[in-house]
Amino acid sequence: MNKLLIALLVSVGITGVAQAAGDAAAGQAKTAVCAACHGADGNSAVANFPKLAGQNERYLLKQMQDIKAGTRPVVEMTGMLTNLSDQDLEDIAAFFASKGVQVGSASLSW
Repeated sequence: MNKLLIALLVSVGITGVAQAAGDAAAGQAKTAVCAACHGADGNSAVANFPKLAGQNERYLLKQMQDIKAGTRPVVEMTGMLTNLSDQDLEDIAAFFASKGVQVGSASLSW
């Protein structure tokens, strides 16, 4: 019974790793527009725009998919993802997930 449980846990762990389909290197080339608000490496310097660096890849992908589908309205993102494919979104998510978060607070510009 213990061997069965261990085998199940290992297979679930491997499946979780296999779900990451994005290519971070390809994603970097697709983030030029993102950099204007979120920073070149996903570490936004402006509090209005979230830091994307170091976020979970699946979380980032889900947020972009929801924004693109219109189920998560974000006015600043309107139209930004419209022409991107599912693979593009996966690559972008992989790129930002691969970056390290810079600790510190973003400043508000008034």
